[in-house]
Amino acid sequence: MAAAAASLIGTTLVKDNKNSCYSSTYSLLLNKRIHPFSLSTSPPPIRALSTETSVETNKRSKVEIFKEQSNYIRYPLNEELLTDAPNINEAATQLIKFHGSYQQYDRDERGGRSYSFMLRTKNPSGKVSNQLYLAMDDLADQFGIGTLRLTTRQTFQLHGVIKQDLKTVMSTIIRNMGSTLGACGDLNRNVLAPAAPFVRKDYVFAQQTADNIAALLTPQSGFYYDMWVDGEQFMTAEPPEVVKARNDNTHGTNFPDSAEPIYGTQFLPRKFKIAVTVPTDNSVDLFTNDIGVVVVSDDNGEPQGFNIYVGGGMGRTHRMETTFPRLAEPIGYVPKEDILYAVKAIVVTQRENGRRDDRRYSRLKYLLDSWGIEKFRSVTEQYYGKKFEPTRELPEWEFKSHLGWHETGDGLLFCGLHVDSGRVKGITKKTLREIIEKYSLNVRITPNQNIVLCDIRRSWKRPITVALAQGGLLPPTYVDPLNITAMACPALPLCPLAITEAERGIPDLLKRVRGVFEKVGLSYNESVVIRVTGCPNGCARPYMAELGLVGDGPNSYQIWLGGTPAQTSLARTFKNKVKIQDLEKVFEPLFYHWRLDRKAKESFGDFTNRMGFEKLEEIVDKWTGIPKSSSRHYLRIFTDKETYEAVDALAKLENKNAHQLAMEVIRNFVASQQNGKSQ
Repeated sequence: MAAAAASLIGTTLVKDNKNSCYSSTYSLLLNKRIHPFSLSTSPPPIRALSTETSVETNKRSKVEIFKEQSNYIRYPLNEELLTDAPNINEAATQLIKFHGSYQQYDRDERGGRSYSFMLRTKNPSGKVSNQLYLAMDDLADQFGIGTLRLTTRQTFQLHGVIKQDLKTVMSTIIRNMGSTLGACGDLNRNVLAPAAPFVRKDYVFAQQTADNIAALLTPQSGFYYDMWVDGEQFMTAEPPEVVKARNDNTHGTNFPDSAEPIYGTQFLPRKFKIAVTVPTDNSVDLFTNDIGVVVVSDDNGEPQGFNIYVGGGMGRTHRMETTFPRLAEPIGYVPKEDILYAVKAIVVTQRENGRRDDRRYSRLKYLLDSWGIEKFRSVTEQYYGKKFEPTRELPEWEFKSHLGWHETGDGLLFCGLHVDSGRVKGITKKTLREIIEKYSLNVRITPNQNIVLCDIRRSWKRPITVALAQGGLLPPTYVDPLNITAMACPALPLCPLAITEAERGIPDLLKRVRGVFEKVGLSYNESVVIRVTGCPNGCARPYMAELGLVGDGPNSYQIWLGGTPAQTSLARTFKNKVKIQDLEKVFEPLFYHWRLDRKAKESFGDFTNRMGFEKLEEIVDKWTGIPKSSSRHYLRIFTDKETYEAVDALAKLENKNAHQLAMEVIRNFVASQQNGKSQ
């Protein structure tokens, strides 16, 4: 493979006698640059091959070797895509991630593996044009499994594409104003921002900033377009401030004369995540990102600069306490004209000092944990060329779903729609297609796996509302509050990392939680943030949930408690290896005592933190059932079988039971009557 790589890259690979391995002198020279300062106080780093000093191969992970020998993420993927095999080899499997795809196989099938590919788009701020949405909808039917999935990073995932169709699908996405470049791999992923299309200055500025950061950190070497559209360029004109910031090497951030001035041949040690938002709006789960950026405005609403937070991340490994989820912490404030330079400096600090020997410890959060914020700030300031100012005081955070009907501020409307686990399928898919196509609507994807219909005229509101209702897409007041904030990763059957169910299991799980709520006397409008993942990597951000379930064995979960509704606190492990059939044994005593012992308006997460895990363990271990004096009796709603079956059929469209739907209708009717009388 090394010899083939040498031929492709156009360089000479020389034998390294010390390691008996191959190293590319070409890649070392390509990345030569002068450091602005010496990191003499740093722990011995695994460098990004940024000097002529060779790095011993046995100190780098296998993926680092693949990247170095790939000719900027081309080889051997370009050759593997031409073979008749349904799959690609190990090196190509790692490289195709940079192009926005993962190789998968159906784990439900027995016998030989049935390989396919998952494609993930890249949509800064979750923006999806009308043209791209319709193209993705078509591709799901023609080349996928007939469904689209909205992700927790505001993108589409398209599952089930076979290798022979990859180029057709990729080129179709590109030619319809879309991209999958950098949606996966060791580089900056999709940049989040609130999905609401408000025309308020701060929201517009946050979304523009997300677009600019995404453009700044987009790969420049052309490998993506070479592979999928034969080198044809579809990149739109970039704002001059983005080009200027990328090319600036005043403080030694760039690799001169490199096809990748920021990334070099090695790109980043691991994936890198960034979110931008405005004060109070934590729809983006700000503190779970490597970099969190918050717009700071003056008293007149004019954006002046940004608070910046660093070091968040969710992934961990079971039974390895040296791996952990972590919240981002403040590094400082920068004026608005400096944001691209500050972000670039943080990325370069991670590029140069993040570990490249063990990918479990390669995220920025581990560098922050090792160095501490003061040292990290000091090093980053060398690349930034300035001191960070103190962060500005901000109001408290809230989770904002942006569901329902809203005015944008320019005479138009938008409508946020809840989609269970982000899976667009069946009648929901058909209905969305018809509405988006008929009214030429653009859409946005939210970080909570929901969809926002944009650019709606007032005269369209009524017919769109009727069409949505006929397709089972009801206003948020008709959706179970538990479902509104719940999230799950895809997990089985396609994710190779999944240990147990998540997306397929969460509908039944939420019904069971609702059943426990009713049993212990909690009202219907009570809610808890529930997130479920099939493994500890945390793709649905379970470590921020009030109740997180993390797969740790077949039909078994870790239970995490202590997150808050605003997603500002980190949950902690409460129970290990709870079998799925035993979950009520934990839920029932916890929810019963939350109802009985909480303070006024105290959330479940705040309650668990105040009580402490030792006390909660005692409550669960000694639980013998709800005291008889606390039992509740419900009126019988249905008097005939026909009515029950009709309501139950409607309820199933919303993932509810007949009792839940009937109670919703009654409560809404009573509320409307009371509101009418008060007027």
